[in-house]
Amino acid sequence: METNNLTAPIAAEKDRNTLTVELMNRMKLHGMASAFTESLASTMAETMTIDSFLHMLLAREWDYRANATIQRLIRGAAFRYKACLEQIDYTIPRGLDRNQMERLASLEFIRQGQNLFITGSSGTGKSFLATAMGYEACKKGIRTYYANAPKLMGTLKVAKVRGTLESELKRIERSALLILDDLFLVNLDAKERPILLDIIEDRHGRKSIIITSQLPTDNWYDAIGDPTVADAIMDRIIHTVHWIELTGESVRKMAVYKGK
Repeated sequence: METNNLTAPIAAEKDRNTLTVELMNRMKLHGMASAFTESLASTMAETMTIDSFLHMLLAREWDYRANATIQRLIRGAAFRYKACLEQIDYTIPRGLDRNQMERLASLEFIRQGQNLFITGSSGTGKSFLATAMGYEACKKGIRTYYANAPKLMGTLKVAKVRGTLESELKRIERSALLILDDLFLVNLDAKERPILLDIIEDRHGRKSIIITSQLPTDNWYDAIGDPTVADAIMDRIIHTVHWIELTGESVRKMAVYKGK
């Protein structure tokens, strides 16, 4: 009977702590719940003042939510693969300026609603650079939308037939950064031109677009097809644009050669 009296407070404390963790999780305070659970398995709480302990719990919750937001933005962006600015290889001879990339990495051009063109032949790393910039934007809390341009145009043409084009365009418009990968890989047709113009018109001067293309910008007019639409599109994206022109051989081919 005496033993039960000694263990009762311990059992009550365990029940209270279990309930505390349960309540935190019910209130979606998952970061705080994790930190509190860790503190129970260590002497952390015993060595901290009440205000320090509370600060630690709140800081863990803040970090948890910030990371959850980043992961949600990355999933929503629908990147084809993962790419980071830290992985960029500046030793490859392709005309890539490290200073320019570091300036762009600040993402100030996105905050100012400016655009970025990345042009160059196949395999020079255009998509990687654009995706790395997109990942950096997500890490800074900037909503990003990645799309392979030819596939996107096809999807939007189907949406127009189904009467859902407006909702699809609104979904794109919600993103502060739009990445159009491999734009003008094939020439636009009569149905695609007005759709692209709508996308660009909605973003003009307010939100950013990163365009990658194998075609030099001088050939974009021909790829658009209609001179009037081409003038309207180019006029809206060419001002205050940043431009990376990649040169040299395919990075993919160089990697194959090195592996042999």
